Amino acid sequence: MNRALKFFLVSLVVIFCIDQWLKTLFLEGLRWNGDYFSLVLTFNKGVAFSMLSFLDEYLKYIQLILIVGLCSYLIWEKETFIKYAFPAGIIAGAGLSNVFDRFIHGGVVDYLFWHYGFEFAVFNFADVMIDFGVVMILYLSWKSSKKA
Repeated sequence: MNRALKFFLVSLVVIFCIDQWLKTLFLEGLRWNGDYFSLVLTFNKGVAFSMLSFLDEYLKYIQLILIVGLCSYLIWEKETFIKYAFPAGIIAGAGLSNVFDRFIHGGVVDYLFWHYGFEFAVFNFADVMIDFGVVMILYLSWKSSKKA
């Protein structure tokens, strides 16, 4: 359990710090326009594709409760926590970084804008890490089901 907790906390802190550092670069003026994607600055008041933005101030508290609840559940379920500590830490660090933005900036700092072929949402490193963490959990679940 101690090893899993270390993996969880280290991955959480590393992802949180990298994401906040990147966001600081954009808050300080970094911009770039390319043919396929651009680096811009936006503040997302909602979740993916600005959904739930009508929740306004309540959204950050709802997300914070969900993250704390998920982490509490994982720590309570020791076997699950040990198995998924690293990807859960990645997801928690990224989620907390986005919630932190809501408290500090009034919305999530987004900066990666894909516009080749079609215009996609503007997103950030934390969003990518949440997706990566989910894919890791799915892979680990699939891998363990093959052994059973």
